[in-house]
Amino acid sequence: MTLPTPEQFAATQKAGLEALFGLTNKAFEGAVKLAELNIETARAAIAEGQEHAQRTLSAKDPQGFFALQAGFAQPAAEKALAYGRNVYAIVSAAHTDFAQAAQSQFEQQQQAVQSLIDNAAKNAPAGSETAVAAFKSAITAAQGAYESVNKAAKQAAEMAESNFEAVTKAASKAAAQAARGAKQAA
Repeated sequence: MTLPTPEQFAATQKAGLEALFGLTNKAFEGAVKLAELNIETARAAIAEGQEHAQRTLSAKDPQGFFALQAGFAQPAAEKALAYGRNVYAIVSAAHTDFAQAAQSQFEQQQQAVQSLIDNAAKNAPAGSETAVAAFKSAITAAQGAYESVNKAAKQAAEMAESNFEAVTKAASKAAAQAARGAKQAA
């Protein structure tokens, strides 16, 4: 069995650092996007709140006041749902980037381990074929387990996304119905 050369070790360390900095940059980009979304949302909410207060104060009678209140319910609910969709999109994109990086790192490590095993098998003493075969079998089983877990995680993410979309549609319908009910009551 041969140990990695200093050049191989340095290359591995460099690749690891590049992956770390790449992920750090992706995380920072996601945080910036969330901050920008929050600033824009707050800015819009303040402007809309000011407009809402001015309209409410200009109502001539209680019916006009309640009609204005009912008219603001649906847009507010739709904006909250849009905000949730935007947050979900940002977080989902960051998750995808991290998952791709993890998959890439796993594949690189898998190749390195396979190379190490093949090298060890070539240089193994006579009579150690059973131990080498058992070790190869264990590595293959671990790789199969990882692939199964990875597939299940992808399915869970897809299910969560479809559930999020269904909840968003249901909440949007409920907000529209509530707004119509409030308008009718006014």
